[in-house]
Amino acid sequence: MANLSTTSDEILSCARSLLLEGGYNGFSYADISKVVGIRKASIHHHFPSKVDLVRTLVVQYREAAEAGIAEMERRISDPVGQLRAYVGYWEACILNQTAPFCVCALLASQIPVLPEEVVLEVRAHFRSLSAWLTSVLERGARQGGLTLTGSARAEAEVFLATVHGAMLSARAYGDVKMFGAVMYPQLDRLTSRS
Repeated sequence: MANLSTTSDEILSCARSLLLEGGYNGFSYADISKVVGIRKASIHHHFPSKVDLVRTLVVQYREAAEAGIAEMERRISDPVGQLRAYVGYWEACILNQTAPFCVCALLASQIPVLPEEVVLEVRAHFRSLSAWLTSVLERGARQGGLTLTGSARAEAEVFLATVHGAMLSARAYGDVKMFGAVMYPQLDRLTSRS
């Protein structure tokens, strides 16, 4: 059974890399077959269709993100520290190329051409992340560490859009430092005293 899990994990890992390089329509099972070194029929055994594969990838991505956030909250109780850690996480991922772009942000840009099953999972990721950011901003405002100019929900959406926009800018300019150049002024705005 361990081999099934390993093969499945290899397929998902490969699909994630190919997805980040070329988007949903930028790869096929034939591409995965070449990289992983298995037949296309073996991939279909694990994931009967590309929709199943990408939906599973997004579900695992969201679960990993939620687990990572929960772990960060156990280590860092301060809302300002949590925002800084979240930004720092993405900055490190972009810098060392372990996760240079959010899978769900990339897929969100392709929603008009995605199967509905994948769209539902991408939207679930955004709702989860937005809810977490809203709670962080609410706590930070109550504790006095964060200054909000709008509702916590609206500020969470601005922050989320800024994170993803900063990723896009870093990618577009081919400059990993662009992420921090966009995000740190956003953090400064939220932590400044009026």
